[in-house]
Amino acid sequence: MATKKVSYSEAMTEIEGILEKIENEELDVDELAEKVKRVSTLLKVCKDKLMKTNEQVEQILKEMDN
Repeated sequence: MATKKVSYSEAMTEIEGILEKIENEELDVDELAEKVKRVSTLLKVCKDKLMKTNEQVEQILKEMDN
């Protein structure tokens, strides 16, 4: 899949779609490893976005206290 910036919402939607296919056994063995790797990449994107957002919120709250 092409590398592009993906929003948190887009990543979560794609993860949910892949998990649904796995749960419904819609993926064959050849696709499974590729999709699991994609989910891993998307989870990292989500984690990074959440951590960055948390840091920004903490900074804003810190500035408000000053």
